[in-house]
Amino acid sequence: MKTVTEQLYGWSLRKVPDDTKDALRQACETERNESARKVLRFMLGAAEAAERSEKYLCTDAGVPTYDVKIGTAARFDGDIKQAIVDGFAHLCETADPPILKFVTNPLTNQRSYAGKDMPLVSYDLVSGADYIEITCSPKALGTGRWASIETFVSPTLDQIEEYVMSCVLKAGSQHCPPVVVGVGIGGTFDIAAKLAAKATLRPFGQINPEPILADMEKRLLAAVNETGFGPMGTGGDTTALAVHIDYASGHGYTPVAVCFNCWINRRTRARIYNSGDVVRYE
Repeated sequence: MKTVTEQLYGWSLRKVPDDTKDALRQACETERNESARKVLRFMLGAAEAAERSEKYLCTDAGVPTYDVKIGTAARFDGDIKQAIVDGFAHLCETADPPILKFVTNPLTNQRSYAGKDMPLVSYDLVSGADYIEITCSPKALGTGRWASIETFVSPTLDQIEEYVMSCVLKAGSQHCPPVVVGVGIGGTFDIAAKLAAKATLRPFGQINPEPILADMEKRLLAAVNETGFGPMGTGGDTTALAVHIDYASGHGYTPVAVCFNCWINRRTRARIYNSGDVVRYE
C-alpha cells in the first residue's frame, strides 16, 4: 500500500493521462485560433517530453489528495491512512527532482511536507469488490483555487447552468485551461463538493447515464468554449475539454458545487486485489 500510493503520486506529476492527450490532439484539429493551436501543440510536446525524461510537467506539485474505494470483499491488514502518509513522506525524501513544500498551515501560512490531515484522503465502499482502489489527484492552484459552492432552494436547470457559468467566468483563464469542469448537484454541502471533485476524474468519452445531465454537459461545454478564454488565456475555442456532472438526491435545498482540473488533468489510480496483484489505471 505504501509503495503503491507513493508511485501514484509520482506518476501523476510526470504523465498526462492518455485520454487527455487524445483530447488535446483533437482540440488541435478543431481549434480555429492559430495562437491557441500553438499553445495546444506546446502542451502536447511538453507532456511527451516529461514522460520520456521522467521530469515534472509543472513545478506546482500541489498537495497529496487520494480517493480510496474499499471493496466489501477486500481483505487487508494494517492502517490504510498511515500507509498513505508514509508513502508520501518517503516520496518527499527521495523524489528527484525534489518536490517543493506546498503543504500549508492555513492558520500560520507556514509550508512544509507534512500537516494536519495530510495527505487528504476520502473513503467509499464498493459492494462485492475484492480490491482496494486508490486514486491520486494532487490539488494545486489551478485545480483548487477556483472551486466554488452555493446552495439553492429548488433551482431550475437554467439556474444551475447559470451558476456554473458564473464560476467559469470568475475563474477566467487563471486555472490553466483547457480544463475539465466538474459539477456536483444535490445531496448535502459536503456531498455536492465530493461529487464535483470525483466528476473531474471521469474518463473522457463516457456519456452520462442520466439523459438530463448528458444534455446539460453538452450545453455547458459549448457555452464554456464560447467564452473565448482559450488555452492558457491566449484566446480561442478550447477553454474546456469536458464538463462532467453528477448528482445526488437530497432535500428541497440544493447545493451546487463547481471545480476544475487544469490541462494536465492529474489523475492516476491502481487496484490492489486480494490476490496481491496490483493493476494500474489512468
